[in-house]
Amino acid sequence: MVKIELWQEILEKQKMLDKAICELAQNGYKLAECERDYKIAVNKKALELRSQDVPVTLINQVIYGYEDIAKLRFERDTAQVKYNANLEYIQTIKLMIRILENQLSREYGNTKGV
Repeated sequence: MVKIELWQEILEKQKMLDKAICELAQNGYKLAECERDYKIAVNKKALELRSQDVPVTLINQVIYGYEDIAKLRFERDTAQVKYNANLEYIQTIKLMIRILENQLSREYGNTKGV
């Protein structure tokens, strides 16, 4: 690769990194919302079951079988997966940038002022 092409590819990867970081913030916010909604629903359902005289020792076993709780848990878990995948993608882009920078450095020496 020519020096300019390497540098342009690095800049392209940096743009991808910026976009991925913005998406990470959005995914993190979504994850937090899902976690909040799930915990509130679990607490409400636990109080509801307790008021129906369900033994405390059984509440934790039966609460996750309710459709609304299971749906919120699924949404929370999928938000977590998306957030984790986004983190992995960011790490991959960083690695690509480092590889390109090392290649540029090996082939052309000092890259300052490019």
